[in-house]
Amino acid sequence: MLERIKRVYVPMTETGFYILYCLREEMHGYNIGQQVRQMTGGEVTISPGTMYGTLSKMEKDGLIRFVREEEKRKLYVITELGWEVLEIELRRIERLYKNSKGEYIYGR
Repeated sequence: MLERIKRVYVPMTETGFYILYCLREEMHGYNIGQQVRQMTGGEVTISPGTMYGTLSKMEKDGLIRFVREEEKRKLYVITELGWEVLEIELRRIERLYKNSKGEYIYGR
């Protein structure tokens, strides 16, 4: 199962990464969008269509699970499989950063 999921999700889109990263704690789509905007200084915004399409796909693939509904908003949280995928992606990003460290000059 993990190999199929890895083929689909690794490397992750920036949107997918932020959604999964935010769901380390229970959140609903609107809250995720607010959190991502705050984390990125407004550089990344997730449209409702992208948000709910990604949440639906991640739930279907078992990376997140529905927890409960609160004021007509569905709350989700990351699953064990989601954690595995997130950790793989975090290691990939860290490797990219380490390999480029000291060689990148901002603005060039």
